[in-house]
This record gives sequence, structure tokens and C-alpha cells, in this order.
Amino acid sequence: MTNLWEDLETGPNPPEEIYAVVECLKGERNKYEYDKDVPGVVLDRVLHSNVHYPSDYGFIPQSYYDDEDPFDVLVLVEDQTFPGCIVEARPVALMKMDDDGEQDDKVIAVPVEDPRYDHIEDVEDLTQQTKDEIDEFFSTYKNLEEGKEVETLGWEDRQTAYDAIEHSQELYEEQFG
Repeated sequence: MTNLWEDLETGPNPPEEIYAVVECLKGERNKYEYDKDVPGVVLDRVLHSNVHYPSDYGFIPQSYYDDEDPFDVLVLVEDQTFPGCIVEARPVALMKMDDDGEQDDKVIAVPVEDPRYDHIEDVEDLTQQTKDEIDEFFSTYKNLEEGKEVETLGWEDRQTAYDAIEHSQELYEEQFG
């Protein structure tokens, strides 16, 4: 059985085009996580706060980030896909974040195969409303979980996202290569 984290390449042309493995769906409160030991997507928990994912959310294959997890990616979509869906995506920004004292940045990407996002190339192409909604979600989604503190730390451009993806590939290779 294919392990989507270990067996799938990072993308067809990383860091400019990556694969995003969807775990959590736009508009839902279920927090799914890919369990490499199953392998498959399992329900980790239901978000304690009355918020929902602003878009499809998952991880980048063959990546490992500073929080010792696969690198997180939020793919902007009009309609949700499904847990385990593989989306070919273009990174356009990086949202910096601290989760309980660990660097837990998020790549923001758009689907390659959706012309609605062709005009979005970099962080300045995202509307302020889109950035505010993403920031608000990640600032508050753990508020009702005991002992959890999250802080969003601002937005970085596409090149910074590329650099972070390359960093995550290097960490993956060092740890698991």
C-alpha cells in the first residue's frame, strides 16, 4: 500500500509546483491527520472552537518541518475535495506561526488545475479578506483546547515559501533519507 508521505514525491517541480495531500476540508471542524502507520487518513479530533477550516488543509509529501511534522499546506479551493486527495499546487505565500513554542509555518498554495487562481502568483495577490480569514482561523482554532497557545506571526512572499519547502525537503532527507 502506498504511503502518501514517504512514497509520493514532493511534487512535479518543487518548490514551484508541489503535491498537497489533503487531510482537513474547507468548511469543516473535523481535524483529520494522515497516519503513516495505517497508512490512511484518520480522525484526530473535532476542533473545540466553533470555527471551520478556511480551505483544504494538509501536508507536503517527503517534507519534514521544524515542528517535527510533515510541512503544512493550505490549498485555496472554491469547493472542498476529500481527505487523501492529492492536489497539484503552486505555493504563493507563507504564513509564519508559533504553536506552543514551536515554529509551525503554513504554506499557502493554489491549485494548478483551477483557472480561478491563475492570477494569484504571490502574497500580494491574495485579498486582505482572505489573509484575515486564514489568520483568524489559525489564531483561534485551539483557543478552547486546554493548555494550547498559538500565535500567527505575519505573511511572507512566494520566495520565502519556496525556501521553506526546500528546507523541509532537506530536513526530510536528513531524518529519513
